[in-house]
Amino acid sequence: MRTVSTDRAPAAIGPYSQAKICGNFVFTSGQIPADPKTGAIAERDITGQTRQVCENIKGLLEAAGTSIDKVVKTTCFLADIADFTDFNDVYKDYFTSSPARSCVAVKDIPKGCLVEIEVIAEL
Repeated sequence: MRTVSTDRAPAAIGPYSQAKICGNFVFTSGQIPADPKTGAIAERDITGQTRQVCENIKGLLEAAGTSIDKVVKTTCFLADIADFTDFNDVYKDYFTSSPARSCVAVKDIPKGCLVEIEVIAEL
């Protein structure tokens, strides 16, 4: 098992890794819409936050040696299920291979974010 660490995705804000490689798969930690350079949550709407999360995932997967096209499963957390349609409008532009997915509303996401996504991707 190997640990993935990159400045192309936000640094961990707790005792965890950005991602782990195990066998032929990459397992990412949940990615929030933090700017990798500053750690700040710059976007306040679901569209901007979803786009930032997807860019963070893209950078993390590329650092691991794979791509967003090789994602086989996503788990998506929304702070408000009413954002589902706007979230999907951005999500579909990134996850064009239509991976398996779970998407649920949760009570809170760290740093007051509106969205968090974790993925499993093939190397």
